[in-house]
Amino acid sequence: MKNEMMRDRSGREHNSSQMHGEKPSIGSTDHKYPVALNDGRTVVFISDKSKEDEIRLKYESLKDKKYPTRNPRHHH
Repeated sequence: MKNEMMRDRSGREHNSSQMHGEKPSIGSTDHKYPVALNDGRTVVFISDKSKEDEIRLKYESLKDKKYPTRNPRHHH
């Protein structure tokens, strides 16, 4: 029983050392293309450069919609 626990523990230590060598890809902008929107005030990173025009159109259509806001400067 004790030998099994020791083998299991050594296997987990080996696996965890492999995981620490990898960089987390969440939030990473590596291999992504920046798309500047809203006169450069907004930057969106996309993975497929061929979709840049599509992203611009979607952003413009969302910007034109009226969304409720609490900021009094946004009320005209």
